[in-house]
Amino acid sequence: PAYGLSAEVKNKLAQKYDPQHERELRAWIEGTTGRRIGDNFMDGLKDGVILCELINKLQPGSVPKVNEPVQNWHKLENIGNFLRAITRYGVKPHDIFEANDLFENTNHTQVQSTLIALASQAKTKGNNVGLGVKYAEKQQRRFHPEKLREGRNIIGLQMGTNKFASQQGMTAYGTRRHLYDPKLGTDQPLDQATISLQMGTNKGASQAGMTAPGTKRQIFEPALGMEHCDTLTIGLQMGSNKGA
Repeated sequence: PAYGLSAEVKNKLAQKYDPQHERELRAWIEGTTGRRIGDNFMDGLKDGVILCELINKLQPGSVPKVNEPVQNWHKLENIGNFLRAITRYGVKPHDIFEANDLFENTNHTQVQSTLIALASQAKTKGNNVGLGVKYAEKQQRRFHPEKLREGRNIIGLQMGTNKFASQQGMTAYGTRRHLYDPKLGTDQPLDQATISLQMGTNKGASQAGMTAPGTKRQIFEPALGMEHCDTLTIGLQMGSNKGA
């Protein structure tokens, strides 16, 4: 018996077991092999005899020797031969249960999934099976190497078109802007004394000579070489001491 976490996992796996699928699998296996499984479905498969007969019906000669269930190792050998046979038959390895899942009753849900996958593979191969799904067949195409080389020169519809307007030459936002045109062959940028078209122009009105609000005002003109006025002289900017 399982305890603790193992028991919890086993209970969750048991809840996924589908009784309807069991009835469908029972009808298919008994109809294919001609043998009755018994009242308990998993106990009837535990010795591996019916499983080996099933794969031998689907693909004759898959299990040449089926052991009579005298001892436990005979049963395990039958189950192992069945698992190897269905792998060669085409069942995917991730769909196949382990021998202990059936022999020790640890994961009947996985055993059921494996049998459904086997039924699906049998249906794909043309057998009349009432459960499972039919797998899609490969549709391979072979092209001449010359055709493959020609395809490299064709622009697919998913790639759009190279006609009409494009973003060639546009500058993305935040990209560094050059003061020279690389297309003209000028390796070095323009000197600092040259104003490019991207920087505007130095003609027309400007803010040269304007004083920002709150800036200290000088009473002399540095450009004319004038010295500071003495404290006894009233400059023109200070108004006049005449009049009322």
